Amino acid sequence: MENFKIKKGLGRGLSSLIGDTKINTNINKLSIGDLIRNKLQPRKNFDKESMDDLTNSIKERGVVQPIIVRHSEDEKNKYEIIAGERRWIAAQNAGLHEVPVVLTEANDLKSLELAIVENVQRHDLNSIEEAQGYKKLIDQFSYDQDKVSKFIGKSRSHVANCLRLLNLPKDVLDLIEKNKISPGHAKILVGLENASFLARKIIDKNLSVRQAENLVRLLKSNKVFKPKIKNANLNSLEKNLIDKTGLNISIKNKKNNTGSVTFEYKNLDQLNRIIDVIKINY
Repeated sequence: MENFKIKKGLGRGLSSLIGDTKINTNINKLSIGDLIRNKLQPRKNFDKESMDDLTNSIKERGVVQPIIVRHSEDEKNKYEIIAGERRWIAAQNAGLHEVPVVLTEANDLKSLELAIVENVQRHDLNSIEEAQGYKKLIDQFSYDQDKVSKFIGKSRSHVANCLRLLNLPKDVLDLIEKNKISPGHAKILVGLENASFLARKIIDKNLSVRQAENLVRLLKSNKVFKPKIKNANLNSLEKNLIDKTGLNISIKNKKNNTGSVTFEYKNLDQLNRIIDVIKINY
């Protein structure tokens, strides 16, 4: 039996994480049909060209690095893949019937941690898949952004920026997952009401990130502000005063019921008339 070695990487690394679990360090072989996909796997998309290259490599050399698995909680006599789903799929494409595996005891949290670390180390996740993986740690396992940051070995701002992408409209998220727009473009679109429109413009015009930033800045500077609609009672009061005085009068009232009344006069006679009215009544 061979000893299983894993390269250390960013954050705690696979070797460190696996060190926290009970693991059979011997490499065994299992039938491809005995393995099932990790229900917590953050990765959803696989680049066809990359998969074709891996399939060809496996045809030539076999599966060099074993697949990490655990006993499935949902399907009897099945093993759930923790790390190595690409190798499993490529092995099927290559026509293999068995693959080398390493069996570990891991709960759902450990399984998700291992899957995220492996994919991030290999740069296999797109930015949305990465963000969704972090969100699972936060929502399902009570992580906070600081803990995710320390665990994955990336800055807190990186984690926060990833998570912010999930606020984008679904059609924009789809474009990011399909690599139609880059994470750099996506960051510009977060929080914009017209994010979907701008995403399409970026694609149609093949804009760089800098060009997209300039477009957003231009649109913001030319933004037309809608005038605030005045309260109907104030409009009625203004009209009544205008009819009685013959002067242009404007009333501005704030939410806390403070404000101003403006009298517009065109000559000294009108000014004196306003002053006389105020003196008589006050």
